[in-house]
Amino acid sequence: MDTTADLLKTPLHSLHLELGARMAGFAGYDMPIQYPMGVMKEHLHTRTEAGLFDVSHMGQILIRAKSGDVRDAALALERLTPVDVAGLKPGRQRYGMFTNDKGGLEDDFMVANRGDHLYLVVNAACKHADLARLKAALSDSCEIEPQFDRGLLALQGPEAESVLAAYAAEAEDMLFMDVAEFDIAGVQAVVSRSGYTGEDGYEISLPADETERVARLLLSDDRLAPIGLGARDSLRLEAGLCLYGHDIDATTSPVEANLKWAIQKVRRTGGERAGGFPGADRILPEFETGTARLRVGLQPTGKAPVRAGAALYEHETGGEVIGTVTSGGFGPSAGAPVAMGYVPARLSSTGTTLYADVRGKRLEMAVTALPFVASTYKR
Repeated sequence: MDTTADLLKTPLHSLHLELGARMAGFAGYDMPIQYPMGVMKEHLHTRTEAGLFDVSHMGQILIRAKSGDVRDAALALERLTPVDVAGLKPGRQRYGMFTNDKGGLEDDFMVANRGDHLYLVVNAACKHADLARLKAALSDSCEIEPQFDRGLLALQGPEAESVLAAYAAEAEDMLFMDVAEFDIAGVQAVVSRSGYTGEDGYEISLPADETERVARLLLSDDRLAPIGLGARDSLRLEAGLCLYGHDIDATTSPVEANLKWAIQKVRRTGGERAGGFPGADRILPEFETGTARLRVGLQPTGKAPVRAGAALYEHETGGEVIGTVTSGGFGPSAGAPVAMGYVPARLSSTGTTLYADVRGKRLEMAVTALPFVASTYKR
């Protein structure tokens, strides 16, 4: 959390204050951590009905090929990421990542094919570095257009479709990872259907000066509640999803992070467009040789949550540190503490018992399959 007084504000800042949010600095922005409902109830409300998240602090960037052909933009972006961008059909998006020369992850993002350009959403703390990276590598063939002043709402939960369809019937026709542009209450919005909560949901990009009006309109539905960063974190942890800077960083390879699924066969060894991205000489061989460590789910056997930073041991007493918890807390929907972390590959099998150091006491944990709560995406 930031502690500087000079924090940026999203287009919904005044609404957060009006709704009684407890605010704190995050990625340079004054953001809502929780509302009067509290983190636990906000989390459960999102799982059972629907929640509205302000994610306007994240970075939205457009990439247009100077040739006018979106495939040229996609092939250019593939010089920076191991994922198949050129294979994305118009109106579809996928998860991607920027890698560095050592095979580590500089950021993760969502990329959509919008027909005549690519649309990226990157992490707030990385957006200026990502913009510089894109301009440095792609400016010879592409126009890079930051849209950091736009609003971005995330509408998540089982009632999300019904809530949004009241203002835009097209929302009902979208499936997981679809992206479209349509009118919401008189505003042209770019809408994707994914969800970092593991729940079905939408991400809605709007002009900054219309974001609050649309948010208020959506929140007039009693099924929808405003949700802060506290519940956002517990929801994504239950969904087994990585948080950049915690579960993945510039030293972590996609294979170590158990993100092999995000690198399509066409970019792997033997594929039509294998390699050609930073760190390929480390990442691609790891598909065959494996890695020394892996990201796994971790389930404490007791009731005490194990937080990020806790050291992991193979035995209840003695021995060296063998891993670290990268995310951890109580999972309201799981009804128990949940965590993720890195452990030696030899200890990564589901059911393996490990021990976490919590205030000088070793607590038993079991390696667990992810996610902790099954996703409900509309496929």
